[in-house]
Amino acid sequence: MLARAHTFTIDGLQTRHVSVEVDVRRGLPAFTIVGLADAAVREARERVRAAILNSGYEFPASRITANLAPGDVPKAGAALDLALACAVLAASGQLPRETLDRHALIGELALDGSVRPARGTLAVAQASLRDGLRTLIVGGARAHEARLVGGLRVAVAESLRSAACVLDGGEGDPLPAATRSLRPRAADRPDLLDVLGQQHAVQALVTAAAGGHNCLLSGPPGVGKTMLAQRVGSILPPLDRNEAIEVTRIHSIAGTIAGGLQRERPLRAPHHTITAAGLVGGANGARVGEVVLAHNGVLFLDELSEFARTALEALRQPLEDGRVAIVRASHATVHPARFMLLAATNPCACGYAGVDELCRCSEAELARHRRRLSGPLLDRIDIHARLAHASERSADTLPPLGSDQARERVLAARERQARRLRADGVSLNAHMTPRLLREHARLGDRDERLLKDACARGMLSARGESRVLGVARTIADLAGRERIGRGELSEAIGLRVDVASTQRSR
Repeated sequence: MLARAHTFTIDGLQTRHVSVEVDVRRGLPAFTIVGLADAAVREARERVRAAILNSGYEFPASRITANLAPGDVPKAGAALDLALACAVLAASGQLPRETLDRHALIGELALDGSVRPARGTLAVAQASLRDGLRTLIVGGARAHEARLVGGLRVAVAESLRSAACVLDGGEGDPLPAATRSLRPRAADRPDLLDVLGQQHAVQALVTAAAGGHNCLLSGPPGVGKTMLAQRVGSILPPLDRNEAIEVTRIHSIAGTIAGGLQRERPLRAPHHTITAAGLVGGANGARVGEVVLAHNGVLFLDELSEFARTALEALRQPLEDGRVAIVRASHATVHPARFMLLAATNPCACGYAGVDELCRCSEAELARHRRRLSGPLLDRIDIHARLAHASERSADTLPPLGSDQARERVLAARERQARRLRADGVSLNAHMTPRLLREHARLGDRDERLLKDACARGMLSARGESRVLGVARTIADLAGRERIGRGELSEAIGLRVDVASTQRSR
C-alpha cells in the first residue's frame, strides 16, 4: 500500500514542503529512502525501525520504499523522522491514511519512540499554514514557537504513540510549561554608570542606539571601549511583536534558542578569527552568518583591526542594504541583515598612538595598521567616538548617565521616529533613504552652507553627508526638537570628523 505524509525541510532560512511517500509491498525485507537525502535523513531508517518496534507497533517485514518529493530539493536533518514513521505505519495499515493529508509532522525520533523537538519549528508552522495544512504535530519543547502562528492547530506529541493518537482523531499531549529565560537581577545588570570619565562616549552610544546608527569606539587599551559596548543592550528597547517573530524564526532555525518568543534584541559578538563565510553566511549548507543572527539587534566587533580584511569587506552590502545575498554554484539566497554595527579598535598596533610618549610604533607600522580598515567600510560608520587615556583625560563636564535614564531617552527618541516615518515603511533614522532625508531632515540656508562647506573641505563624502543628516535628525529627536538646528548639525559633523580624517590619512 501507498501512504503520503507532509513535512518540511530547512534550506538556509527557507522552508520547503516535502511529501513523504511510502510504499510497502511484498518482497525481500528492505528499507530504502530516495529523494536527495543527506546522511542524517538516510540514517532515519534505523531510528524509525527502532521507534516503531519500541512503541508497540509492528515493523513490516516487506520491501519499503520512501520517496521524499520533490526529488531535486536537498533534504537535511533528522526532523523528517516523525513523518517517515507515520507514513510507514499508514502504508502498513496500522494508521488511517486519509488523516495524513490534513496534518504536517515535524520531529526527530529517539530509539524508544519519544519525539525530540526540531530546529525551525516556527518557520515550519508558518509554512504549514501557508500550504493549507491546518494541524501541525510537533515535539512539546518547541510547541510554544508553533503556537505563535495564528490560525494553526498545534498538537503536542511527546512520543510516536501520541502522534498516532492525534492522527486517529484523538488529542495530543498537554502543552508543556513555557521556558523562561533567566534575566539577571537589576543589581547585577551592566549599567552605564559603571563607565567612569567617558561621558562624551556614553552620549555618542546613546545617539547611536536611539537612531540605529553604526558606531566605532577607538582609544588606547583599558579606557573602557569593550565595557561601554557591552552595556548597549541595557539601553535598547525590546522588540515589538513583528520584530520578535522575525528574530525568533531566525534563531529557531539556527538552533540558538529553544521555545518561546524572543523579546530581547540579539547582541552578537564574534571573535576576530571568524571567516567571511562565518560572518555573512553561506558555509556548510547555506548556514546563516553572524550578520543575520544580529538582525534587529547589534553586531559587536571587538578589536576591529584584527579581523580579516575579506571578512570586514563582506560587511559592505549588509551595512548598506540591510540584507545579505549569498550566491553559490547550487543556490542563491537573500537573508535579512538589518543590524546596528558597534565596533571597537585601538589606534595603532601597540594601542597608544597619540598618547604622549607611550606609543613606540614606527610610521610604517602606523600606516600598516590604518590600512587594515578600508575607507569604504569606515564611510558606512556614522559615529566615531574616541575615548581618552587617563593621562590626557580632563575633568568631564557632562553629568554621569545611567542605563535607566539613557533607555528612557532612547525609547522617547525612537517613538518620535516611528510616528514620523510610519507611512514610509521604516522606523529608524539610520534607515532613511536620501528622499526621506530631504523630507524629514531639512536644514536652514546657513546650516546647508555649513554642511556643503564640510563636504568641500573633504571632511564628508556624498554618503557621509547623508549619514550626518541622519545623525543630526537623531540628536534633534533626543532633544525633543522638530527641526535640526546649528547645534545638532555641528555635533553630528563632529561625530563624523574622525572617520573622515582616518580615511584622508590613507
